[in-house]
Amino acid sequence: MKTVLLGNAGAGKSTLAKKLIGDRAIALLSLDDITWNPHVQRKPLTESSDLLKAFIEQHDEWIIEGCYGDLITAALPFCDELLFLNPGVEACVAHCYERPWEPDKFATAAEQQAMLNNLIEWVKTYETRTDEFGIQRHRQIFDTFSGPKHEYQSAADYSPNQALGELP
Repeated sequence: MKTVLLGNAGAGKSTLAKKLIGDRAIALLSLDDITWNPHVQRKPLTESSDLLKAFIEQHDEWIIEGCYGDLITAALPFCDELLFLNPGVEACVAHCYERPWEPDKFATAAEQQAMLNNLIEWVKTYETRTDEFGIQRHRQIFDTFSGPKHEYQSAADYSPNQALGELP
């Protein structure tokens, strides 16, 4: 398995990735982990790209998930499948409100909560952004990818209860 999950923040990429992996030894890379410096500043693209390449070279099976169009594009030549999670902005916002504390990203639950309003406002601009993170770029990536791919327009379509291989 070499799968890329693409979509807006709150689309359910991390949750689906963990469900697809289950208890198997499949490496997972959240692009957030190779994109940000400790001081909430984006690393240079070359540095993140080098980290991405190293991850791909180190693992026979993997899932890479994120919203970074530039890094997703760099991973596509190595993947077996592209999944575009596109449940709509309202669903993404709802998922952000329901998101449990992520200790791998925030030192405390209060720190995560303090960032929630900024995240929600950013998620809401998904359909109007023209950067690497917006639907316009994600749609272009999905449409031009020539390998196996699937777009999910409802979170129910990629329910955590579905087993690997049962996704449409």
